[in-house]
Amino acid sequence: MLARTDLRGSTPTLAELRRALPRGGTDVNAVLDTVAPLVDDVAHRGAEAALEFGEKFDGVKPTSVRVPAQVIADAAAKLDPAVADALKESITRARKVHADQRRETSRTQVVDGGVVSEKWIPVRRVGLYVPGGNAVYPSSVIMNVVPAQEAGVGSLVIASPPQKDFGGWPHPTILAACSLLGVDEVWAVGGAQGVALLAYGGEDTDGVTLDPVDLITGPGNIYVTAAKRLCRSVVGIDSEAGPTEIAILADDSADAGILASDLISQAEHDVLAASVLVTDSADLADAVDTALDAQVAATKHRERVTTALSGKQSGIVLVDDLEAGLAVVDAYAAEHLEIQTRDAAAVADRVHNAGAIFVGPYAPVSLGDYCAGSNHVLPTSGSARFASGLSVQTFLKGVHVIDYDEAALREVADKVVTLADAEDLPGHGDAVKQRFVSGGAK
Repeated sequence: MLARTDLRGSTPTLAELRRALPRGGTDVNAVLDTVAPLVDDVAHRGAEAALEFGEKFDGVKPTSVRVPAQVIADAAAKLDPAVADALKESITRARKVHADQRRETSRTQVVDGGVVSEKWIPVRRVGLYVPGGNAVYPSSVIMNVVPAQEAGVGSLVIASPPQKDFGGWPHPTILAACSLLGVDEVWAVGGAQGVALLAYGGEDTDGVTLDPVDLITGPGNIYVTAAKRLCRSVVGIDSEAGPTEIAILADDSADAGILASDLISQAEHDVLAASVLVTDSADLADAVDTALDAQVAATKHRERVTTALSGKQSGIVLVDDLEAGLAVVDAYAAEHLEIQTRDAAAVADRVHNAGAIFVGPYAPVSLGDYCAGSNHVLPTSGSARFASGLSVQTFLKGVHVIDYDEAALREVADKVVTLADAEDLPGHGDAVKQRFVSGGAK
């Protein structure tokens, strides 16, 4: 089921590794021409256009963009108590982790009378996208909302696709999660049109203003990603998320059945999901293949899983030793990376590139998806080489505050003038000199 890439007996360069490793992904450029007119229409016609596109793509048109408060309250009241309890535990753990990410103002005394501080200011208004599609994602509500709230964002709106089966409103479990988090502004709009409406705002069917946001976060399909790219000159975005992915670095101490179940857990997200095993043990690779045959046959979404595991984005990579395996996983830069080796913590400490690292057999990606306390909105498609997952920092702006008195400026004035002249920007130097002419600054 899983294709094999055999790197044993070779020492590929980084460039060769990147070309050789299983990689799928999507071509966002291929749909930009399709999405651009939609985004432009929503930019000009607002909610009316967004609702029309929702009717076309989702098969339902809600009576308003904004979900009524009573609909949210009813969803919370009807939520299965066991699900409510699990969501509350997830929220509690996520708050504990994200609260520790808060940053304090720094104050640096550069010279006497000259201070530079850096303060962290929350983004004013944020749009948090929660997808529909193959599954229901209340966990994504938590992963977006908690860090934004811990950062101190004052205005949050959740956008999620309308559902035909639920009166044109987002899935009730999504709405219930919003209620548990105290989010009362939810828009029944998804896809590229949802992103565009978040970016440009509009007027709801009852005349209420739908304010645009300053930042959009949250994953989605290729059309959502294309809309985020098109709107990023208007608003900030967290990332351009591709299909989800897992890589597992394992040696012969790992349990083949556990590895197979973890590969399947990621593959059930999407036919484009990537599941990659990197190992120095051919016997383990064979055992994982055998375990996959049995487990895939019994899993609920076996057709979707089979397609994902059989795709070019998934596979087993055989290496000579653990050192070579670390080079492979760093080149791959997985969204989720599991380390299932002897002394897994020490091995994990040597990884440079991963969205999140799961250490040992008792830290599966599924734990991170729901109840580890970590965030599951993570960089994909190799972008973990330079990007981070969603966090409190995503929703904060670092602003330098410069406070110099006359003596402190005078001390360095000649250096400023010299550098201004070196860059042929004499006006910059004159702006300093002017403060010391007769009379000086008032």
